[in-house]
Amino acid sequence: MITRRRFLAISAAVALSGSGVCAAPRTWHGYALGADVGVTLTADAKRFERLVSVIAAELRRIERLFSLYDPGSDLSHLNRAGILEQPSTEMVELLAEADRLHRATGGRFDPTVQPLWRALASTGDVAQARQLIGWDRIVVDPARIRLGHGQALTLNGIAQGYATDRITALLQAEGLSKILVNIGEFSATGGPWRIGVADPAHGLIATRDLHDTAVATSSPAALRLPDGRAHILDPLGEPGRAYWSTVSVEAQSATVADGLSTALCLASLETARGILRRLPEVKRVIFVDQAGAVRMF
Repeated sequence: MITRRRFLAISAAVALSGSGVCAAPRTWHGYALGADVGVTLTADAKRFERLVSVIAAELRRIERLFSLYDPGSDLSHLNRAGILEQPSTEMVELLAEADRLHRATGGRFDPTVQPLWRALASTGDVAQARQLIGWDRIVVDPARIRLGHGQALTLNGIAQGYATDRITALLQAEGLSKILVNIGEFSATGGPWRIGVADPAHGLIATRDLHDTAVATSSPAALRLPDGRAHILDPLGEPGRAYWSTVSVEAQSATVADGLSTALCLASLETARGILRRLPEVKRVIFVDQAGAVRMF
């Protein structure tokens, strides 16, 4: 997961294009949610320093909610106990988006693959872990979240997008109108902002000018499990199966773009068309096949 996000962050060629602003943009770089992150905006030095502190504090708060690597996070507690009482508004909101994507993708987006990931990463009982997959066993309401027996969640396929949206909203509330946020996925306010879409095998395969939109990119082969399988696991079939080398999704929110880019790696072109009809907020999808051929719609 960390390798995948770093690869995409390093490989995405980001530049301000046609900004029309007099002051030079400033960029902050950091690390959060398993990714190299960055925010570019226009502000004087004093205001920029204050905003960086606000951004860093918000990212720490989001990690305390959703990180798999922090044993004290809300997600880690939920996975250990199987229940989370009085969950945060953000946790309920993000799981509601996960549910919507699960239904829209015909089950291809499913955070309950976490036990399967652990089994494949540590030579555990893969067959038993696969039996624990099942989003329909999750109960979510404002009072509590309950998992099925033995289940665990990963939000690595959507939390970075959610964090990207949260930081974007935070900066917009500060009155900023030209912002590029990269918390593992990209969100562009104002613009145009130019980014590159990279594939681990074929390099830079496309550039996009973004204006008031978000983009997320997934590449199954950017990270391999110990047995050589691609890291994006298919909840419906064989672990590691992927139709595409890279999928990049442009949508109104980075949350949707993030989750959908993961799920569409596991969908044929015909299936993908049906999924996209259920998600009208998606603006564009770039598919790169194993030979490097690009399809865009």
